[in-house]
Amino acid sequence: MQADFFLAIPKVELHCHLLGAVRHSTFADLAAKAKAPLTRAEIDDFYDRDEENPRSILRALRALDEHLLRSADDFYRITREYLEDAAAHNVRYSEFFWNPTGTAKLSKVRYEKALGGIVRGIHDAEKDFGIIGRLIPAVDREAEPREANEMVGWVTAHLAPEVVGIGIDYNEVDRPPELFAEAYAAARRAGLKATAHAGEFGCSWTNVRTAIEVLGVDRIDHGYTVVDNPAFARRCADSGIVFTVVPQNTYYLRTLKRDRWALDHPIRRMPGLGIRVHPNTDDPTVHKVTPSSVWQRMTTAFGFGVDDLRGFMLNGLDGAFIDDTTRSRWRREWTAEFDAALRRYQ
Repeated sequence: MQADFFLAIPKVELHCHLLGAVRHSTFADLAAKAKAPLTRAEIDDFYDRDEENPRSILRALRALDEHLLRSADDFYRITREYLEDAAAHNVRYSEFFWNPTGTAKLSKVRYEKALGGIVRGIHDAEKDFGIIGRLIPAVDREAEPREANEMVGWVTAHLAPEVVGIGIDYNEVDRPPELFAEAYAAARRAGLKATAHAGEFGCSWTNVRTAIEVLGVDRIDHGYTVVDNPAFARRCADSGIVFTVVPQNTYYLRTLKRDRWALDHPIRRMPGLGIRVHPNTDDPTVHKVTPSSVWQRMTTAFGFGVDDLRGFMLNGLDGAFIDDTTRSRWRREWTAEFDAALRRYQ
């Protein structure tokens, strides 16, 4: 199948971290402006894809908060640039994550100030590139639960139509979802949708169950270890909950044998268990992927066919935090576009 087909697929992006989408050149510009104690070699190292050491990605994200992002204009820039880059790959709608706790603690930028810059970036990107952006503030699971409660308090005190839900990210090991049940309950009371990273780092499938049953999430990010319990996977399949998957997930890149990686990756097995999956970039500039290349990898690495891809596209629409009228219209329009692209590029 021609590469242009994967570019032509109309897409939603439901699993992307704003700080993991910062352009390499922008990172360097922000470092220079902030007079950050980072050498160019250190900056370049953040963008040197290291499948063996996912902490290099986390260091890059933390470095942005600690050294580089200092104003609402900085958040405006990275938001508008991310959405511009996504739109270039026919992403029509994106829900992206941002960690306000790190910004407040390290960047010393208040939630409402950073939010203002992000919202301006969303509005200008829609005007300039035709992409709709929506924000999901994310709990920092490496921080304390009280900080998650505080963050949700900021969100609910400054509700905005561009903020559609909350999530949770960073290292899952020893930080199970139930630690943050209070924060999620507060968000749901405020009318926000919810999603959560779970089953990402080889952690037990019970984290996926807890995210669904205790946190009350509307979709799951990653969720790979659901395959370890077929009975629970069937329950997830029957419920129709969508799992946003990431083909280049670092845990499996470093723990599976290179010659078996694509054959043994849980993503290959999830649809066969009835799980509704949708492919995403996660941290596109750091992972060195694009929305188009992620969709292509679903075919080239995992062997999914055209009908599977069409289903994944529709799963994304069903998992998106959009109104039902828009969802129904996009399902009709995008299916027609998908089929037209298939005829053109197959």
